[in-house]
Amino acid sequence: MAFTLTLARYNKNNNKGLFTTMLVADTVVFPSLIKRLLDNGHLTHDKATEAVKEANAEGTPIVTYLLQARMVDQQVIAHTCSIEYGLNMADIDAIEITEEVRDVLSIDKARKLQLLPIFKLGKGVHVGVADPHYLSNLDDIKFATGLVAEPVIIEYSKLQALLRNNTGGDTGDAERMGMTVGNQATEQNLTLDIYELESDAEKEEENDDTGIDITKFVNELLTHAIQKGVSDIHIEPYEKLLRVRYRIDGILQVIATPPKKISRKLSARIKVMSKLNTSERRVPQDGRIHFRVGEDRFIDFRVNTLPTLYGEKIVMRILDSSSASLGVDMLGFEPEQKEALLDALKKPDGMILVTGPTGSGKTVTLYTGLNILNTSETNIATAEDPSEIQLPGINQVNVDPKVGLTFASALKAFLRQDPDIIMVGEIRDLETADIAIKAAQTGHLVLSTLHTNSAPETLTRLMNMGVKPFNIASTIHLIVAQRLARRLCPKCKQQAKYPDNALLQLGFKREELQDLVIYDPVGCNHCSNGYKGRVGIYQVMPISTDMGRLVMDGRNAMDIADQAQKEGISDLRQSALTKARNGLISLQELERVTKD
Repeated sequence: MAFTLTLARYNKNNNKGLFTTMLVADTVVFPSLIKRLLDNGHLTHDKATEAVKEANAEGTPIVTYLLQARMVDQQVIAHTCSIEYGLNMADIDAIEITEEVRDVLSIDKARKLQLLPIFKLGKGVHVGVADPHYLSNLDDIKFATGLVAEPVIIEYSKLQALLRNNTGGDTGDAERMGMTVGNQATEQNLTLDIYELESDAEKEEENDDTGIDITKFVNELLTHAIQKGVSDIHIEPYEKLLRVRYRIDGILQVIATPPKKISRKLSARIKVMSKLNTSERRVPQDGRIHFRVGEDRFIDFRVNTLPTLYGEKIVMRILDSSSASLGVDMLGFEPEQKEALLDALKKPDGMILVTGPTGSGKTVTLYTGLNILNTSETNIATAEDPSEIQLPGINQVNVDPKVGLTFASALKAFLRQDPDIIMVGEIRDLETADIAIKAAQTGHLVLSTLHTNSAPETLTRLMNMGVKPFNIASTIHLIVAQRLARRLCPKCKQQAKYPDNALLQLGFKREELQDLVIYDPVGCNHCSNGYKGRVGIYQVMPISTDMGRLVMDGRNAMDIADQAQKEGISDLRQSALTKARNGLISLQELERVTKD
């Protein structure tokens, strides 16, 4: 049967609250699709409440739950989704899916993504979907096929029948590896992605050809990680499976479960690229990959291998120097916080400290400051373990305790090199702290980091290390404590309602509740589960004369924190509340990054 398909483009800004639902105490907040079904009489309030609660409990998308539970007719669901999300509907019975279209995507991948190519036109492919929750996987279609995917709503039972019976082609080594590379990838994918366990004969012949080009797969893995804005790649061997995870916006997501038998080949390839010893599998190794991603662009990966029970775990951190040149305005400082930081950077001497847990963005903050200070008139030297961001004009040193090059010895050498500005990757001991303090007291501006939970605790940590209170009070100009929170996707975030008592418990003031607008994550094909990128949450604390007196008196972190509040300095929780008020983060993120 001949068929002509005319489709309008998917209105990406019309992707309203479908993908997540919220339970607050006993209050159920309905997604907009559920509200439409209620308004049209297709659901009772009790049934809608039951569906939302059960879907949340099971971790099932709400539309899929309604369809599987047969609470609403699938034709009604399809028609409602089409109206609610501005998507066209297609009668799949009237479409002849050609061999060319079947070859676009393997059936295994289509089942995982719950998306099925149904019609190809030029460089685009129309993709059938029954549950708009899976629209966030459209990027995976583009990655696997190179085609622009346009979604079309089709009925659930017809999609499932095609996914059971259809046959599809092979889309390359990433596909054979079981890569999901999707926004919805979670631990739950593991049961779907694992290849059938090898037979006894296959276990005996670990070197059997899998038909996978390891070099091509690694290149695809690294390239796609860069495109997705991934910070780390984890390759983890277990007894019966091999797992690959991306850390996206601070959260690890499973993106592939390749056949276990290629574990050694995969690690060997990465070791070759990192210039590591491929025959050594008993001890950890550190290396670096200089990876070309364009005509004149290279991205560095810091590589670490770790022997585990079932092979070597490999973690690759993406080191993108462009992150330091984004500018201070892109980091997320409030206006008064930015002004305090810039004032401290203008001082010719003294110390600026940045504190927070691993992965909180301390290095980017420091290098953003160094980038501001980096001029032809200044001599800047850094000591790190290792240098993650490379900036022209800055003399960078990797410390190596094995050969005696420690932070302390590097600092001593810097002071004989006529420096203006010194950056120490981390103050870990009293010797390093003392040398850094002396450098700050003798006409040098010193920047460094510590691992503490808040700015006031940084002062007491230095005292506990053995640094004399007088040196702390007279030398440190500013302390920045920070966290990174996932930023709400501006294209799909949804206004949400919360009970007043819940908002008051979080720290909002009663007088602001009437005009307060809070947003929840939703999820679309532009983001990862409703989030896109990260924003800094900061406590920026200049050391005032009164704070210096508290340090001199040996007072504790609580006393210093009370003084900071008197001086109007926001702590991390208060800064996160400001980000939520401004619609940048969700309450879930606020709790995650600032909980005690």
